[in-house]
Amino acid sequence: ARICHTNSCPVGVATQQEKLRKKFTGVPENVVNFFWFIAEEVRSILAKLGYRSLSEVMGRADLLKTRENVQLTKTAALNLDCLLKLPDTRSDRGWLNHGTVHSNGSVLDDVLLDDREIQAVIRNQGTVTKTIELVNTDRTVGARLAGAIASRYGNTGFEGQINLMFNGSAGQSFGAFNLPGMILTLRGEANDYVGKGMHGGEIIIKPPAKTGYDPARNVIIGNTCLYGATGGILFANGQAGERFAVRNSMGKAVIEGAGDHACEYMTGGVIVCLGKTGRNVGAGMTGGIAYFLDEDGDFPARVNNEIVSIQRVCTPEGEAQLQDLISLHVDRTGSEKAKIILASWSEYLPKFYQVVPPSEAGTPQASVDAEEKVVVKV
Repeated sequence: ARICHTNSCPVGVATQQEKLRKKFTGVPENVVNFFWFIAEEVRSILAKLGYRSLSEVMGRADLLKTRENVQLTKTAALNLDCLLKLPDTRSDRGWLNHGTVHSNGSVLDDVLLDDREIQAVIRNQGTVTKTIELVNTDRTVGARLAGAIASRYGNTGFEGQINLMFNGSAGQSFGAFNLPGMILTLRGEANDYVGKGMHGGEIIIKPPAKTGYDPARNVIIGNTCLYGATGGILFANGQAGERFAVRNSMGKAVIEGAGDHACEYMTGGVIVCLGKTGRNVGAGMTGGIAYFLDEDGDFPARVNNEIVSIQRVCTPEGEAQLQDLISLHVDRTGSEKAKIILASWSEYLPKFYQVVPPSEAGTPQASVDAEEKVVVKV
């Protein structure tokens, strides 16, 4: 049975534990060498056949022969005509001449990068605010902008601020690889992978003004959001889909509900969920802390407890961390549900569960005893 999600990989591959990773003796260079050897062997086989490249043997079914001396019952009824009796590809090689690869053409990030004000802000580390309409074919919005910043300043060197105010329905990977200094605000909704690989900055998603539905009861972002984030913060005034914060390592987020497998394989960061969630919470979670509001009393049954444990918020540091993030959520999104929680804090705080992996069990946010172990340097 698979045990990859338990952080106890016996060969040290699918794990974050140093003592287990030491069991894996390989190095990346070995993988590179392996593929070099494959290429060398392919070249050698081609040479023996009298060919100089793979393209010369592509489609050459006439080079294939069945092995007549194989006497296996399970292969006796096999008909290989679909592999061996193909149209003439030996004399007619025209099918190898592929047409020109079509690009996506100009995308929204190209428009942003061509904007003179944005160019000046990247160059001079200033501040700019832009309002932009988008549609669901606008994918990976912000990624090229982040790339332009990173190529000039690295992941953390940009000291300017780019405020982009979007309206509409964003395609996949909105805010992917977001960097410090980038604040993306979307009035509308977004597809899967919001904040994928984000390293800093803020992503704020809220419904259009004068919405006729309760945002806390409706999905506003898709599946696998905050995937592999290494920093930054995401605020979503609505629910998220499945696998929220999978492999999140340092990102923070406040959402108002989630699907199955929330915080799967998470290794760091802080997640706050102000609504219902699906099953298998915290599977393979080895770091970070998550807070889940349990108004129906069924949250414990939704947790995968192979690694993590759950507890009520029991320390002032944990309470402050939770309250501060919810306050920021109100400030960024205007969430009515978050406002209600803050207004009746003494009533709602006991309804929160804290999901704690062993690596966080001794931290001030999770352990009352941690305060006694902290050494204060004067």
